[in-house]
Amino acid sequence: MGAWTDMAFILVVVLDLFLLASSRLGAAIRAVALQGALLSLLALLLTSSGHSPGHMLVVAGGAFLIKAILIPWLMFRAIREMAIRREMEPLVGYVPSMILGGVGVVLSFAFSRGLPLPTHEMHPFLVPTALATVWTGLLLVVSRRKAVTQVLGFLVLENGVFVFGLLLTDFMPVMVEAGVLLDLLAAVFVMGIVMFQINREFASLDTDALSSLKD
Repeated sequence: MGAWTDMAFILVVVLDLFLLASSRLGAAIRAVALQGALLSLLALLLTSSGHSPGHMLVVAGGAFLIKAILIPWLMFRAIREMAIRREMEPLVGYVPSMILGGVGVVLSFAFSRGLPLPTHEMHPFLVPTALATVWTGLLLVVSRRKAVTQVLGFLVLENGVFVFGLLLTDFMPVMVEAGVLLDLLAAVFVMGIVMFQINREFASLDTDALSSLKD
């Protein structure tokens, strides 16, 4: 199981870098869906011997349904309705984004070495993967113009928070974790409404158009 867990963590980080390098919205949505599926797998792989298997099955199943199926379906529906396919002019180019992402990954692994863990049995890749994923989500939110890509950045950021949550699964009740997933789903619905409103008013999902709004 150790090799599979290592590979899952590595793939999550690789998907972070892929998202920073991709201009195609469809490919980015698929990458976020795959990342969500990997996180649900990690929830099962990291189950401790003293932890309730039913608890982790609920967490993993909820994460898979929401992160890997429902939210990507909503995002694909959004880009079909709005007839957009690419992020054409990001605020930060794709090569600089990749460089910043790579620097973030290196710093995440360096910084996490000095952090105390709740238990010594925790996987050494857990904290750096969480930090790198949060950093990637923040980069996507602040460096992209399209509202769809910014929503994807928010989802990636939440994925990083979810990885942090795996650090505390022995201490957090299932209802708290379910609440986090439901909050994520509600936030995506709200952002979807905002995207449709921007597209209807400005015939574009470029968030720079919001600067033209007046009181």
